Amino acid sequence: MADPRGFLSTPRQTAGRRPVDVRIMDWKEVYTEFGPAELERQAGRCMDCGIPFCHQGCPLGNLIPEWNDLVRTGSWRAAAERLHATNNFPEFTGRLCPAPCESACVLGIAAEPVTIKQVEVEIIDRAWTEGWVPPRRPAPAAVTSGRKVAVIGSGPAGLAAAQQLTRSGHAVTVFERADAPGGLLRYGIPEFKMEKRHLDRRLVQMLAEGTKFCCGVEAGHDITAARLRRDHAAIVLACGATVPRGLPVPGADLDGIHQAMEYLPLANRAAAAAADPAISARGRDVVIIGGGDTGADCLGTALRQGAASVTQLEILPRPPGQRPPGQPWPVHPAIYRVSSAHEEGGDRVYAVSTQRFLADRAGRVRSLELVEVDLADGPPRRRPGTERELRCDLVLLAMGFSGAERGRLACGLGIAFDARGNVARDDSYATSVPGVFVAGDMGRGQSLIVWAIAEGRSAAAAVDRYLRGDTALPAAITPAAAPFR
Repeated sequence: MADPRGFLSTPRQTAGRRPVDVRIMDWKEVYTEFGPAELERQAGRCMDCGIPFCHQGCPLGNLIPEWNDLVRTGSWRAAAERLHATNNFPEFTGRLCPAPCESACVLGIAAEPVTIKQVEVEIIDRAWTEGWVPPRRPAPAAVTSGRKVAVIGSGPAGLAAAQQLTRSGHAVTVFERADAPGGLLRYGIPEFKMEKRHLDRRLVQMLAEGTKFCCGVEAGHDITAARLRRDHAAIVLACGATVPRGLPVPGADLDGIHQAMEYLPLANRAAAAAADPAISARGRDVVIIGGGDTGADCLGTALRQGAASVTQLEILPRPPGQRPPGQPWPVHPAIYRVSSAHEEGGDRVYAVSTQRFLADRAGRVRSLELVEVDLADGPPRRRPGTERELRCDLVLLAMGFSGAERGRLACGLGIAFDARGNVARDDSYATSVPGVFVAGDMGRGQSLIVWAIAEGRSAAAAVDRYLRGDTALPAAITPAAAPFR
């Protein structure tokens, strides 16, 4: 620990955000620069605890006290090496992860936790600027296996598995049904949260390392499951949990009602091409049903498109401002948070349920009827007399996902599913079909990006062991691992 009193003398500071009236006029990331001198002071707040619970708060097992200490002493390149020891893509997690590591920070018991996420993203951004992130071809000592591995899906889990397996000496091909790799990183996450240049330069590194990408190819359709099995010694399924939750109420099929993951990809494509999106919020009264991160992404996107109004509905009551008694340290608490999108406008309405949608004469949604609910004891109960109409002519459903697709690929492979709608797997990420493994949301269910990367790394170790009989690849977590509860 470079500064034994840093946590006492230095208050917590995070990066500022560009003025709202400026940033909603473009799609650039919202944060301002964070100076290296101030970051070194922030890293010096780390207490280098005897038992660093931040390790357990992070499913990747990031060596947080180590790279905090290295940043504090100005050893930035060594910090980047320690950061990459456990995380393939810190530029993704440093921007998109909600930082359960900070919730588990020991300093957070009695004070504000260390700004772990800010330190992480500044380390990797500097590493890229300084040229410290070269392609890593398999070491001479690593014997090329001569085995081909197919990775289906190029989201964070698929990319992590592919990079690890390539570096271990396997011939890896990533199949992606979209026209470019990245999965939700490219078409689900808005540019204002992560500019796609961060994704693209990592993909350039992976290409230089030897990973191949086949985009515009839907596994199970454009290439059959039988051919995938015939041509590859192992398959890693990383297709995500893409079956959206619907809202089974009258009028849910009206024009103007869309799933968030129908709206956001179109918006991201249009923003990248500086074109008008196929589904636009311009001039519309927008209602977003769902109060999570995806709902916030829809909010920021709708505001940038010029929505007349935006209202975000959540069936749960408004969370408390501080950690509630039932969610003690070191768990990641459900508290009231204000994202950059929430700063920009819109209303948030809690403890309400949508009862039905109402149509105009053309058959397009014109309003919805909602009612307040009571969740004190068990499932939501309607509160009679609280019904009201809310005007809307664009509704975005951001209520999460119910599991993995059971399409041609799943049927062709013959893989089994569990009771939660995820692909069933054992403790080595193996499915019910020999040589076929699953990682990320497809096996875990809807989760965080940091869990997806951890699963991709761990599944790669399992595949490497399956192909070689042993492995030197690290495994961050087991399939049964779960967050602090």
